[in-house]
Amino acid sequence: MKTPENYLANLHARSARIGVIGLGYVGLPLAVTAARNGFPVTGFDVDGSKISAIKSGKSYIGAVSNEDLASVVASDAFGATDDFQSLSECDAIIICVPTPLNRHREPDLSFVTDTTRVIAQHMSDGALVVLESTTYPGTTRDVLRPILEQSGKQVFVGFSPEREDPGNANFRTATIPKIVAGEGEAAGAMVKALYEGIVDEVVEVADTPTAEAVKITENIFRAVNIALVNELKLIYDRMGIDVWKVIDGAATKPFGFMPFYPGPGLGGHCIPIDPFYLTWKAREVEAPTRFIELAGEINTNMPRHVVDRVAEAVDRFHGKGLSKARILVVGAAYKKNVSDVRESPSMRLMELLQERGADVEYLDPWVPMIPKMREYPDLEGKTSHSADDAAAFDAVVIATDHDDVDYASIVASGALIVDTRNAIERRNLSTDRVVKA
Repeated sequence: MKTPENYLANLHARSARIGVIGLGYVGLPLAVTAARNGFPVTGFDVDGSKISAIKSGKSYIGAVSNEDLASVVASDAFGATDDFQSLSECDAIIICVPTPLNRHREPDLSFVTDTTRVIAQHMSDGALVVLESTTYPGTTRDVLRPILEQSGKQVFVGFSPEREDPGNANFRTATIPKIVAGEGEAAGAMVKALYEGIVDEVVEVADTPTAEAVKITENIFRAVNIALVNELKLIYDRMGIDVWKVIDGAATKPFGFMPFYPGPGLGGHCIPIDPFYLTWKAREVEAPTRFIELAGEINTNMPRHVVDRVAEAVDRFHGKGLSKARILVVGAAYKKNVSDVRESPSMRLMELLQERGADVEYLDPWVPMIPKMREYPDLEGKTSHSADDAAAFDAVVIATDHDDVDYASIVASGALIVDTRNAIERRNLSTDRVVKA
């Protein structure tokens, strides 16, 4: 059995083997970063295609280059497997699995609990287990820890929320400050030492519920502020005021204001989901969450607002209804310069447009084909168009403002443009056929 003392010594010597479960947008960058810093790392995933890609040095995540992946694989610093019995060889095990919502918009911790049971079955005595998946305060203490302790083995448990921002060129896993906490003093020291060997800055907080609340708060902050500017957009639009110019003006104030920008809705694996984790947990302690729920309501309704604006614009410019219109949606991903379509408002936009009878296609250089998605089976298999096709559509709806879209070509086509991101004006392009939505 490993003791906290020799465990810390192994961490400082970079001889402790790290296991990372879930090799997606969070797990793969973390595993590669740890390996590049000298740790032996084993990655675990149930998706065989990911294992095969890693073994061949082919990255499927934008934040990890083929060169970085291939170098740690070739040096045997990082290996990937779907054999979870190998968890017994790991000194530290980091859980990076999804925490989605179920069909009732309630937390679904099945990936976490199922993974934890597998860990409990195979982990070595005295292992450190850290959860990175976003969840409600108390999960590590009340859900994770009891399952692990049922194994009868000594285990140290901690929480360190992921802070990945796909597409952000200014920050990477190693340079984003890492929040850490452990269940007890010994676990806290071990979690802190683990991440000090991986990232540049570690921020230790009081306990695991606090660390879990930090992550939830970060994403609720963004969700609420985006809802605020989305509501301001609706108000100012009725007043004939351009909300984008308002925000740009307000952003010149050097204190007391932080710019957030409106859009067609929220997307991604965090911001649309995480607030529901807190509102669900808050009901347990009979605490109202009216402000958070209102923000969710506003953001959820934005795709319908955009579709209404598209219908108005098509009627005004072409004298036809949506049921006779061809619409090209620019951007299938949830944010610019990434390929991630999880919770993307673009999918909801396309679904709503199709429900109104429109013939809908899309353009996205990052998403050549729409993958299988449980919520949008009718969109599966659609393939991306190019900007050269814009003239063939009654309207082009800019939902995601990727940098590598040929907006000048779209403008030159003479197409009617419904712009939810202010993409045309921000690129100093000019046309009298733009409607902001």
